[in-house]
Amino acid sequence: MEEGKVVKHILLAKFKDGLSEEQIEEIIKGYASLVNLVPSMKAFRWGKDVSIENMHQGFTHVFESTFESTEGIAEYVTHADHVKYANMLLPQLEKVIVVDYKPTAVQL
Repeated sequence: MEEGKVVKHILLAKFKDGLSEEQIEEIIKGYASLVNLVPSMKAFRWGKDVSIENMHQGFTHVFESTFESTEGIAEYVTHADHVKYANMLLPQLEKVIVVDYKPTAVQL
């Protein structure tokens, strides 16, 4: 999949207080497993905020899923395994933002 030919699905999350690191790790493993369950989901990556700018507004985790098209994201959103996972995930979050975009390189 070349740049410009993919769509990124970004989820920024702040988990609710009281969840242990082990619980969060299990939640992340569940998210990662969707790449093997949802055919339109081509890749998954995640990370924790490491910025020194302190502009994270409380968001602590970033999740990035890669799709070949916006239609692929639509298939993902309605896929039974994603719906089941989302119904488990969302109550564990204090805050969430989701953004879908097509990466674009800047030609200099």
